[in-house]
Amino acid sequence: MKLTRFAMLIVSLMFLAVSAAVPADQPEAELPKAFIDGTGPGWKQLSIEDFVNVNCAQDTWTGKDGTIHCTGKPIGVCRTKKVYTNFELVAQWRHNKSAGNSGIFVWVPEEALKDLQPGRLPSAGIEVQILDHGYLEQYEKRTGKKADSFTTNGDVFPVGKAKMKPFPPTSPNGSRSFPRKKRSKGVGQWNHYYIRAINGEVRLWVNGEEVSGGNQIEPRTGYLCLESEGAPIDFKAIRIRELP
Repeated sequence: MKLTRFAMLIVSLMFLAVSAAVPADQPEAELPKAFIDGTGPGWKQLSIEDFVNVNCAQDTWTGKDGTIHCTGKPIGVCRTKKVYTNFELVAQWRHNKSAGNSGIFVWVPEEALKDLQPGRLPSAGIEVQILDHGYLEQYEKRTGKKADSFTTNGDVFPVGKAKMKPFPPTSPNGSRSFPRKKRSKGVGQWNHYYIRAINGEVRLWVNGEEVSGGNQIEPRTGYLCLESEGAPIDFKAIRIRELP
């Protein structure tokens, strides 16, 4: 069947539109799925002044030029001054030492932080883990076991008394949501987390792609906490937008 000149013109325009949508040097599979930079109406920058030291040393948490630095010692957390329920959060982070460990806690109730001693972590909340790739090798050398109960690409899981139904794939015991893709960068490199927490559901995007999360979460309101867990780490560009 021969195409009319008009039909041929339409087909040509559609081809040009598709070609323009995906640059030749950037395959469609590599384009970010939801890279949120935390700018625009409703977004608020969080600095060191928006956090309270809970059970760390006086110099564990310091801030300069919009970056929050954590020494990693002792183990503990700092929390936001404000309680949050439904929100979007973006944060960039980088480990400054191989095998570094840290995390962002979501919906931590006040009672989970009360009288918390140095060396302890909150007894409830949802942890969005921040773990350097070198931790796997160190763990396996130390224990002689394969590290299959956690990953270094953005696990999401309940801690203590908190409850959550993790999205698949999950850890062998079913308690953690394992990331569907390996998106985290190594020590010394900045990573981007976008966390959406709404109506008892938490979803995590790592460097532009959604990887893990869970729902049916209780409690579903509380503080945000940054974790100090043995190694130096930097946070920057922490921004939050509260949702209805």
